[in-house]
Amino acid sequence: MKKRLSFSFLLLILNLSAQQRLEKTADSIIKANHIPEMAYAVVTPDKILIQKVIGHHRIEQINEKPNANINDFFHLGSNTKAITGFIAGYLTEQNKINWDTKFFDLFPEIKDKSNSQYQNITLSQLLGHKAKIQAYTSGAEYQKLPEFNGNKAEKRQAFAKYVLTLPPVENDKPYNYSNAGYSVAALMLEKASGKTWEQLVQDVLKDKLKLQYNLGWPNRTNINQPWGHWVDAKLVSIPPETKYDLSLAEPAGDISMNIINYSKYIQLNLQGLAGKDNFLKAKTYQYLFNSSDHYSIGWGNSFLNNVKYSEHAGSDGTFFAYTLINRSEPKAYIILINNGSAQAQDGLFKFLKLLRKQYP
Repeated sequence: MKKRLSFSFLLLILNLSAQQRLEKTADSIIKANHIPEMAYAVVTPDKILIQKVIGHHRIEQINEKPNANINDFFHLGSNTKAITGFIAGYLTEQNKINWDTKFFDLFPEIKDKSNSQYQNITLSQLLGHKAKIQAYTSGAEYQKLPEFNGNKAEKRQAFAKYVLTLPPVENDKPYNYSNAGYSVAALMLEKASGKTWEQLVQDVLKDKLKLQYNLGWPNRTNINQPWGHWVDAKLVSIPPETKYDLSLAEPAGDISMNIINYSKYIQLNLQGLAGKDNFLKAKTYQYLFNSSDHYSIGWGNSFLNNVKYSEHAGSDGTFFAYTLINRSEPKAYIILINNGSAQAQDGLFKFLKLLRKQYP
């Protein structure tokens, strides 16, 4: 018994030492790549192998004592897409809607005003970027939009209806990434459920799963939360009052979460991939990840050395979020940072290599 306890204690010491070395390396990487704050985690279906947050909320605090907190929120950007897909999966299980439901079966009244080439688009096609909806991934595209009136949900609905009047993307790619397509899909979810997308997020994430989240930048909810950063001659922190509105494409990329709650959400997906029912049925998770080879429902898929991976990156230019799932395990690597610059992204992927090496 004593030998067994001694061996367990030795393993604990070695693990703590490895984590400390990893944290020290992470600190060096964020300083070298001007990343004020970083959160990271490695998750399996039944364990959180590591979960850490290091650094500072703002670049201006870089020479002060670190103020990073495990409860700090990070903007997920387009990693929000998987959450919108998750909600769609929930509604299919509630028989509110089907993956192959056609948009104009729910909205026949606007069919004549829309481009006829969209007449057969389905929920699954919209969430998998296969409906050929215009991208709306750049600020320049939004600047050309007409002015939409009403509350946030009404403006987003007007935006979705507007993009359906535009010509479709014409190419032979397996998918055409589109933020606007998620606004169109959200319109379907709202019609089927009788709730706005915001109400659906609250119903699923907060009320049912007991997960904490915010809409928009973390510092717009709490000034003491992490600030996003971008390069404007030099790296600057972005005040919450900055004129930057993502509400038209909110279902595509405007949720913020902390590493604790985001890890729990990812863990649900890992359990589903492992064949376990939880909030959703395992077969629903299989559809979310496997409905298409290249891009499924909020997840991109790829093969490397005969191992299947699912991944997604998200950024509004001020934060950057990345999640990689090794499907053969399954195991997820999560890294969140509050700088959206190219240099910061390079630093994130350098650290990802080390994280995967320590937790293969």
